[in-house]
Amino acid sequence: MHSKQRLVEQRLKRVLTERIRPAVHARTVPLTVGVWNVPGEPVPVAQGLAAPYRPVSVGHRWGPAWSTSWFRISGRVPEEWAGQRVEAVLDLGFNRTGAGFSSEGLAYRPDGSVVKGVNPRNAWLPIADPAVGGEEFTYYIETAANPVLCDDHLPTALGDVPSWVTGAGHSGDTLYRLLRLDLAVFDTEVWNLAQDLDVLGELMHQLSEADPRRWQLLETIDRALDAVDLRDIGGSAPAAREVLRPALASPAAPSAHRISAVGHAHIDTAWLWPLRETVRKVARTVSNVTHLMDDHPEFLFAMSQAQQLAWLKDERPEVYARVQEKAKSGQFLPVGSLWVEPDTNITGGEAFARQLIHGKRFYLDEFGVETEEMWLPDTFGYNAAMPQLMKLAGVRWFLTQKISWNTTNKFPHHTFRWEGIDGTRIFTHFPPVDTYNADISGAELAHAVANFQDKGPANRSLLPFGYGDGGGGPTREMLGRAARLTDLEGSPRLTIESPAEFFTRAEAEYPDAPVWVGELYLEFHRGTLTSQLRTKQGNRRSEHLLREAELWSAAAALSTGLSYPYEALDRLWKTVLLHQFHDILPGSSIAWVHREAERTYEAVLAELEGIVDTAQRALAGAGERTVVFNGSPYPREGVPSFGAAVRSGSGGEPVAPVRDGEGFVLDNGLVRIVIDADGLVVSARDLAAGPELLPPGAVANLLQLHQDFPNEYDAWDIDEFYRNTVQDLREAESVTATEAGVRVVRTFGASRIEQLLTLREGSRRLDVDTVIDWHETEKLLKAAFPLDLRADHSSAEIPFGHVQRPTHTNTSWDAAKFEICAHRFLHVGERDRGAALVNDSTYGHEVTRDVRTDDGTTTTVRLTLVRAPRFPDPDADQGRHRLQYALVVGADLADAVREGYHLNLPERTVTGAGPVEPLVAVDREAVVVEAVKLADDRSGDVVLRLYEAHGRRTDATLTTGFPLASVTVTDLLERPIESTGAPSAVHAEPGQVRLSLRPFQILTLRLGVRASG
Repeated sequence: MHSKQRLVEQRLKRVLTERIRPAVHARTVPLTVGVWNVPGEPVPVAQGLAAPYRPVSVGHRWGPAWSTSWFRISGRVPEEWAGQRVEAVLDLGFNRTGAGFSSEGLAYRPDGSVVKGVNPRNAWLPIADPAVGGEEFTYYIETAANPVLCDDHLPTALGDVPSWVTGAGHSGDTLYRLLRLDLAVFDTEVWNLAQDLDVLGELMHQLSEADPRRWQLLETIDRALDAVDLRDIGGSAPAAREVLRPALASPAAPSAHRISAVGHAHIDTAWLWPLRETVRKVARTVSNVTHLMDDHPEFLFAMSQAQQLAWLKDERPEVYARVQEKAKSGQFLPVGSLWVEPDTNITGGEAFARQLIHGKRFYLDEFGVETEEMWLPDTFGYNAAMPQLMKLAGVRWFLTQKISWNTTNKFPHHTFRWEGIDGTRIFTHFPPVDTYNADISGAELAHAVANFQDKGPANRSLLPFGYGDGGGGPTREMLGRAARLTDLEGSPRLTIESPAEFFTRAEAEYPDAPVWVGELYLEFHRGTLTSQLRTKQGNRRSEHLLREAELWSAAAALSTGLSYPYEALDRLWKTVLLHQFHDILPGSSIAWVHREAERTYEAVLAELEGIVDTAQRALAGAGERTVVFNGSPYPREGVPSFGAAVRSGSGGEPVAPVRDGEGFVLDNGLVRIVIDADGLVVSARDLAAGPELLPPGAVANLLQLHQDFPNEYDAWDIDEFYRNTVQDLREAESVTATEAGVRVVRTFGASRIEQLLTLREGSRRLDVDTVIDWHETEKLLKAAFPLDLRADHSSAEIPFGHVQRPTHTNTSWDAAKFEICAHRFLHVGERDRGAALVNDSTYGHEVTRDVRTDDGTTTTVRLTLVRAPRFPDPDADQGRHRLQYALVVGADLADAVREGYHLNLPERTVTGAGPVEPLVAVDREAVVVEAVKLADDRSGDVVLRLYEAHGRRTDATLTTGFPLASVTVTDLLERPIESTGAPSAVHAEPGQVRLSLRPFQILTLRLGVRASG
């Protein structure tokens, strides 16, 4: 039997590939073709339609990388084809690696209306169904010569900005050659035979040898192939299908696993292509799926990322009109609740809230849909604040599958409740099919069933199907398979339905789903915490400037009548949110994307600086005094939080270095730092507490260089074996004293690092201002701080709180976290002493326990400063960078939180008349006000978002600097919510609001302003 099985499988594969599938379009006549090559960037449709075309034929080569060519195809339907379905069949030279990574096209009618996309696995256009014979037609196809960059992950210059983008004209070799342009009859019966054989053949292959159904299918398929006349496929197809009919009619077992199939097309908002190409990929894919819906009313398609739909609305309104049409019919399903699918490790807390706000609001405004799921299939790990943020935005369910990429531990569940740092739980599902680009193959369905971790108590899973990244989404072949798999013996039952339908049924079926507490750490792609430093700095600085722009603009609007910049802030927020996409902010896109992002951030920062300056000058008034503004939620140097004070001098002056042998000492009466002749910190002592912070013989701020050559994904990965080789950069080119501190210069390879170590009066923070002129490749630079602390765990800032991670490697789960994420601070300590590292742009961190003394262990914290991956951007991070980090000596957790804010929100000074009273103030340092703004509905109400930052229950009093008329607890979208559950203890008094918060609770308050007089 085994020998016959192989023979039948081989026979089936060959007959399908060489005879049946080609016979779907067996009757053909050639099309007439002309071409116009766009001389620069893509042009409007009207220009493409009116362009001068020259005749070409099959074999024509086209497309230098990233260029656009327009093809005009025309033909006449033969009279003898009357009554048949007629299509144009095209092969633009498609790369065989798969849909989404090749040339792509979008077809138009002469009037400019869209037909559908053309992709490697969706290479046809409708002409007539049925034809009457003699019809003449013309289509125009806008084609993109996107280079294939993902085949071997080797460095390539094709990902950089082409010279012709700046007007130099096209250059480089053509990438593609026209291979087929035919007018053809679509043989429906042959197409159906192909789907029948495909489904039954794959099912047979997946069934176990002990299952009689496998051998029954073998015999059936063999007999059906006997019924196929290889010289007359179309004529013999009905007989072959009749042989297969009983096998397709045999129903699934009542206990069969149930799969909810959801049409989808994951489109990376940028990755191996620039943003402008994503707009076109979205238009092609959406045109495909809305066209498919016309013929398949059962077909449902879920699209996430509001930004992509907003692009269609603004740039392709005719495509967007089809989206709205199909949304009204219930076939097109906006999902996801987010502006883009962002990186959730690096994105800041308030920014993540805005992802939800802008995403949900777009869906509400445009479609009247309150999305209830978060759809993040491809993001590189998920922070532990997300469950609470989801709940506060009205999100009930979470979906991803990326944790299946773990390289060490297999996640123990596919359906569970995810509990965040505040205790909020969200019903969560990981599709066990382990892909978000399924094609409904037999192998995928079998894997989903076998892989499902929660069998027994649960029996449902979700399967997203469709080619992504410009591959066109679901195809008619996928829908043909889905129809045959609805109720088929030996297969799970497959139903096309919405994510909401799946989640509602899955949650009802599994009310006691297990709970996973804390972050969902991806044991892979750890390098994304560091790659493309300039992109990460642009985001960090934009997040903090947006915070200040809203704060000072709100204060100025209330106290001076200055107009609040609603439109500008909305636009700037959306720009920043766009660049938080999970292949932009993590640094895993081509050079074009990151060079463009850097220019965008420069413009965003400049505009925000202007908004802040305008508001602060209005608040300070006319005068010649130095007015110091403090945008931090903590007071500093006589300046209140969220207010301004008149001050002479800069405050917090640097202490002068004192020569100590061949080194220097920085001593401000609170902290004493000793720096040796090599510019290394050899002592850090809290003078009040006494003990030395560094272990005997250790040096801190030691820069260490590692070889960084991961096994697979350069920009994405740091593999643990990087630790096996290290070069300590101990030697200094110069160590000199300055008025601001100790300046240290080091050179190595082709690179240079200059650091200024500064200790200020009244501070326990040693600042390290670092300028790196980086010209290494495949290297990794870290800064090491060994500390004489026996820390069982580290505390790392995440959005709206922090997480504690073990410093040991007791389990494989602990050991896998050898590179971890922290935002503004990472703290380690014992019960009564500790230290923190704070930073203004670094996210990758490492904490290890080391045996350095005979009487116990110590702890080493290392910041990852910069990398030098070569794919997909071979010049990633080359050049000059400036960043800051600091060691806070003797820090407890409260110090870490405060100093993290202070470093990222420095004082600002303007010339004016006098002090500015804070718009709001809170009397407990554990309660942090994260955002102050005017309400989005332009009512004039003030909206605050605050949270408990220390992880303990806290009572606090909020005082307003304006006459308070009312207090309303709202969700993230500024809508009133019940004063039960999370925000239960809010009590308003004249001018004050009394708060009682749970650990890490986030609270949004809408404060009414009482009119004067």
